[in-house]
Amino acid sequence: MSTDRDDLHKALQEVQQGLRTQTDRLQAVSNVSNILSSNWDLPQVFSRISASIRRVLHHEFASFVLHDPGTDLLVRQAIDFPLGNGLLASMQVVTPKSPSGMAMQERIMKTFSKEELAGMNDEEVARMMVAEGLETVCCFPLMRPAGVLGVFVVGSTRPNAFQGGDLDLLTQVATQLALAIENHRSAIELQQLRQRLGEERSYLEGEIPKPGDFGNIVGDSAALKQVLDQVLTVATSDATVLVLGETGTGKELIARAIHNLSLRKHSPFAKLNCAAIPTGLLESELFGHEKGAFTGAVSRKIGRMEAADGGTLFLDEVGEIPLELQPKLLRVLQDQEFERLGSTRTQKVNVRLIAATNRNLQERVAEGEFRSDLFYRLKVFPIRVPSLRERREDIPLLVRHFVHKFARAMGRTIESIPKETMNALAGWDWPGNVRELENLMERSVILSKGSALGVPLEAIQGQPRTAQPSQNPATLDETERQHIIRVLKETKGIMSGPNGAAHRLGLKRTTLQSKMRRLGITRNDYLEAAG
Repeated sequence: MSTDRDDLHKALQEVQQGLRTQTDRLQAVSNVSNILSSNWDLPQVFSRISASIRRVLHHEFASFVLHDPGTDLLVRQAIDFPLGNGLLASMQVVTPKSPSGMAMQERIMKTFSKEELAGMNDEEVARMMVAEGLETVCCFPLMRPAGVLGVFVVGSTRPNAFQGGDLDLLTQVATQLALAIENHRSAIELQQLRQRLGEERSYLEGEIPKPGDFGNIVGDSAALKQVLDQVLTVATSDATVLVLGETGTGKELIARAIHNLSLRKHSPFAKLNCAAIPTGLLESELFGHEKGAFTGAVSRKIGRMEAADGGTLFLDEVGEIPLELQPKLLRVLQDQEFERLGSTRTQKVNVRLIAATNRNLQERVAEGEFRSDLFYRLKVFPIRVPSLRERREDIPLLVRHFVHKFARAMGRTIESIPKETMNALAGWDWPGNVRELENLMERSVILSKGSALGVPLEAIQGQPRTAQPSQNPATLDETERQHIIRVLKETKGIMSGPNGAAHRLGLKRTTLQSKMRRLGITRNDYLEAAG
């Protein structure tokens, strides 16, 4: 009878002990949850988490590592080993052949005994674990739907230290750690996205593309059409484009047209004039910098390269990039990666580069001022923008375009342009190209006293080649009328279709017919010469 009571008492004690153990485990899981809810930064709170579960497991060692997809290595983030000799603390990087690496690759919890660790002769981390006296090591992959984030490792100096309920507890802790890491990363990504969007807005202020396939490009000359055909050809690819041409020819407009016609048209278009930024600040403007990278760097800043991620970066005057910065740009072109100034962390970007220059880069290569490998990498698809003197037939259209633009902006009414003025404008060589013409037209609208455009011809240096005095004014409508008639003559009166006058003029057929009626254009005006 006494034996039965003893057995019953013993069984009752075992049940009570089991309940206490189960309660302690549940409390440990709850403590871990509370710690993580107050701070998602796991490396900062890992020692508290390890201390919380030590009350139940009595382990001596705990750590966690995160997977670096770029190197396929596991990088230690935190370690809790109060009685250790520092051997494991010195191991910051873990290979895929380590116990942690094996658990990550197989995506299952793995337990290693001292003998199994000693058998890994080629694995330094395993040798260090044995040297530190660990008899049992358990590795739990930190699993999330996107994949394995890292590994949670617990070790003990006792053989077969973790059994049954212990492993269940550690599995629950590993799940919470994985979720905390994912939440922390999401919070950082959201913060970076907000910062990037704010900086992109500052970069993209006033950069809304103009309507039409080619934006604000005006002209109908054969030389310009050839360039626009090249734009259409290269736009849908991701090839690097080098836009060549004299200053003021509209190289940025060509770059914008390529972007607007590309698959990246809904993504950022960032630009940087390499000649306008002091050499010492160009790297920071292009690639960004970290806080403290140099005197005055009070916060981290992303560069134009990162701001253009997913879209297009236009580098104007690329020939002015100093030699010491050229290898970094070449690396972006080849590998789509770079480091911010003052950082060792590699940034990945997906950027389509369009560069422009009015310099002869081949001469600069010969002079040793420009890298030949960068030159050939930029010159994948060169486009040469013609000077204004090579497309003189576009000058009347450009004059009309700029006069309308500035007159509308200033609330002025300009109805005619003296013929001698138009001849003088068409005959001038325009060393500053379209930009010079635009500036002169803005000044002319300001100076005009009446409805006729008053151009200060004294501002044009030299003798215009085709200027002929005349007292008959050519109205803006007359300029448009002559242009439409010329196109109709070239198309032999065909208005519709890909080769028709409406398509060449960038108009709908009904719009063209309406303009013809308003301007009094009849079939006799264009079919006589065509015949």
